Amino acid sequence: HLGESKVASLQIHYPNVTIIEKRIDKTWVDEYDFEPYDLVLDAIDDVGAKVALAKKTYKKLISSMGSAKQMDPTKIAVTSIWKTTEDPFARKIRYQLKKERFNKNYQVIYSLEQNKCTEKGSFCGVTGAFGLTMCSLAMRKIFGMK
Repeated sequence: HLGESKVASLQIHYPNVTIIEKRIDKTWVDEYDFEPYDLVLDAIDDVGAKVALAKKTYKKLISSMGSAKQMDPTKIAVTSIWKTTEDPFARKIRYQLKKERFNKNYQVIYSLEQNKCTEKGSFCGVTGAFGLTMCSLAMRKIFGMK
């Protein structure tokens, strides 16, 4: 699927999944109706949109924090947004949530790895493991497992 849209590629493999191919920003999140969905799986890279989504959907949200510049998929962890450590992106999200006086709890996937990579980019072994972790959490929620 080189050069193809991620969501269009997803649709090919999972034709029953409803895809939304849009640039996600805070305005879009504010206007979109998430009510019909049982779960919201978030891999947004934009702080404003991510914070707006958390505030709007925290009861059914599973959110991925920063996987870029990470090299060790064994350092992936799942916890409350408020208990994340080592993740600079999660730190930005916590800061903004506090600033907006939001204190609700929701699960996030993040890395405990201290960022040693200085180059831009992502290692598919880590980003893939983030995605698989998110899928596992979603399936456990769907089946009522902890």
